[in-house]
Amino acid sequence: MLAATLSLLIGTAPIGQARLLAALGGHGDRIAETILFELRLPRMLLGLAVGAMLGLAGAALQGYLRNPLAEPSVLGASNASSLGAVGALYFGLADLHPAVLPVLAILTGLAALFLLFALAGRSESPLTLVLAGIAVATLAVAGISLALNLSPNPFAAMEITTWLLGSLENRSFSHIWLALPCIAVGTVLLIIDGRTLDALTLGEDNARALGADLRKTRLRLLIGVAIGVGGAVAVSGAIGFVGLIVPHLVRPFTDRSPSAILLPSALAGAALLMLADVGVRLVPTSNELKLSVVTAIMGVPVFLFHLLREKRIW
Repeated sequence: MLAATLSLLIGTAPIGQARLLAALGGHGDRIAETILFELRLPRMLLGLAVGAMLGLAGAALQGYLRNPLAEPSVLGASNASSLGAVGALYFGLADLHPAVLPVLAILTGLAALFLLFALAGRSESPLTLVLAGIAVATLAVAGISLALNLSPNPFAAMEITTWLLGSLENRSFSHIWLALPCIAVGTVLLIIDGRTLDALTLGEDNARALGADLRKTRLRLLIGVAIGVGGAVAVSGAIGFVGLIVPHLVRPFTDRSPSAILLPSALAGAALLMLADVGVRLVPTSNELKLSVVTAIMGVPVFLFHLLREKRIW
């Protein structure tokens, strides 16, 4: 609630608390209502939804793969959605209609899912899934690099690069209506397998002995990540590290079982992305900082800490 309130209050044009409350009640001046309902409210709602989806996806993947460094990009979903959006920008399709870019991003996210299935085959091993995800992500990054390399002019390359850095600036309710159904479907698919994720902490064989159907769990998890994260990335750009950081922040406040951190991770992800978005507005720069820069600054220390701990360097 605090992060959401700060998001409504803080911006380039200052709006006092009284003007904000008056605008919310329908008695504000025209300028305050325009800034609130056309700029800050859609930005706040989109930030909450995208952050919640990224946090939830990170918690579900860490539980399924039993890897504290897992996050949505490990399956290639984020990179594939970014490739679809870059294709829309590169070929000028994004100028035809505002919905073209998000739709292409979601479709490429789903295409990556089918490629992931083809590469992983019938194997239920998390390691096989991770390796297949790395292959899909590498292929998507290669496509993005090719688009940047062949950009017809520096302005096109700059537009692609700016989108890849991630931002919630200048988003409207149309972006929310595009992303929200995907995020809702992804959330449902990722939450319903909490018990199976708990069983997996005992090992795959014990999970099967307890009645878990790992193949169906994997299918639901992959579809949930592809649709949910694809929809989120489609409207916000590529924002990394939220899915990595959040589960580690909430885990000490739970019983550390995978199912116990799913919903708290969604809430913490929404709050974290909101605070990061408030942060980019507070930094006095001529051009607004991009979200991926802030989340990377926060995420890299967490990543290195767990990487070194895994190697038992401490």
